Amino acid sequence: MNDAAYQKLAKVLDTLPTGFPATQNGVEIKLLKKIFTPDEADLFCDLKLHLETADQISKRTNRPIGVLEEQLMIMWQKGEIWGQEINGLRFFKMAPFVIGIYEFQLKRLDREFCELFEEYVMHLGPHLVGFGPALMQVVPIEENISSNQKALPYQQASRIIENGKSFMVNECICKKGKRMMGQPCRKPLEVCLAISEDEGTFENHPWGGHVLTKAETFEVLKTAEDAGLVHLTTNVQKGHWFICNCCGCCCPMLQAVNMGIPNVLNSHYYAQIDPDLCTACGTCLEERCQVKAIKAGEDTYSVLAERCIGCGLCVSTCPTDAIKLVRKNENELTLPPMNEAEWFDMRAQSRGVDISLFK
Repeated sequence: MNDAAYQKLAKVLDTLPTGFPATQNGVEIKLLKKIFTPDEADLFCDLKLHLETADQISKRTNRPIGVLEEQLMIMWQKGEIWGQEINGLRFFKMAPFVIGIYEFQLKRLDREFCELFEEYVMHLGPHLVGFGPALMQVVPIEENISSNQKALPYQQASRIIENGKSFMVNECICKKGKRMMGQPCRKPLEVCLAISEDEGTFENHPWGGHVLTKAETFEVLKTAEDAGLVHLTTNVQKGHWFICNCCGCCCPMLQAVNMGIPNVLNSHYYAQIDPDLCTACGTCLEERCQVKAIKAGEDTYSVLAERCIGCGLCVSTCPTDAIKLVRKNENELTLPPMNEAEWFDMRAQSRGVDISLFK
C-alpha cells in the first residue's frame, strides 16, 4: 500500500550524487517507510538541491503555501530534509540519504531502523566508495604536522572551526546505532560536531544536540583525539559543516578501509615509523590505529602506507617520538572540489547520473 510514493522517492535519491541503490528484497523501501509518510515522500521529490523558501517552493510547485510551510517544518524536525533559518527567513532543500537523511535520524533511532540500515549499508557501501570524488576527507591532528609541511586550510580542523560562528555537538549516530544493536563501543559518544558560518544556527535546532562556544568545540576535538578518534569532514575546500570523530569499529567509512577497499577517504598524509627509534611497545597498533595500518615486526613496527589515512593518532602517543606524519607527494594528492555544488557535479558525472532536474 502506498508503495508508489516510496518507489518514486527511492529513484530520486538514487539519482542524487551519493546514490540509493535498489535491492532485491526491498530493504531500502522499508527504511524509507520508517522515515517518511507517503505525502512527505511525495513532497521531497519536488524539492531542489539548493535552498528555497516555502514561498518559492509554493510558486514553483503550485502547492498551497499554508499546508506546504507546515509540512516542510515537520519534515525538517523529523530530519527528512535540510532546513536553515537565515535572518528570520526559513529555507529548505532536499538532502542525500548519506551524508544527510540517515545522519539526521539521530533522535528517531530504534533497533529496527538500525538493523535495516546495517543490512542496507552492504548494498549502499559500493556506491559510496566506488566513485569519485571521495565522500569524506581526513583532517589530521595538526600538532603532528611538522612546521616545514604547509597544511592547507581544509586540512586543518582549527581553520574549519575558526571559520564557523555557530557550533553544536551531537551523539555519533554510528556508535549509537551499534549500541542499540547490542554492540557498544567504548569510545566517547557525544563527539559529532556541526559547524555553521551563520550566527545562531543551532539555537532551538530541531535535531537536538548541545550548542557550544568555539572554545568548547575545540575541547570536544581534543577529547576525540585523546580517545583515539579520527577527524573526518566533507571532501571540499570550502563550506565544511561538520567534523565527525570516528572509530574503526562503528564508522562504515573506516570499516571499508579495514576491508582493504582503496581510496575510500581523501587523505593528504601518511605516517612513517623510524625503525631506529621504535621500541615495538604496541601503543600505535593496539590502542590508536583505527584502520589496521600498523604492521608488527620482531623488534620494530612499520606503517602500511597504502592503507594509512594520515590521521596522526599514532604520532601523538608514541613514547619515543618514532612516528611522524609525512605529506604525500603532489602526484599522489587529490585536490578536493571547491564546494558542495562542485562535489555534487563531479560525483554525478562519475556515477553517470543527471542531477540537472534538482539544481
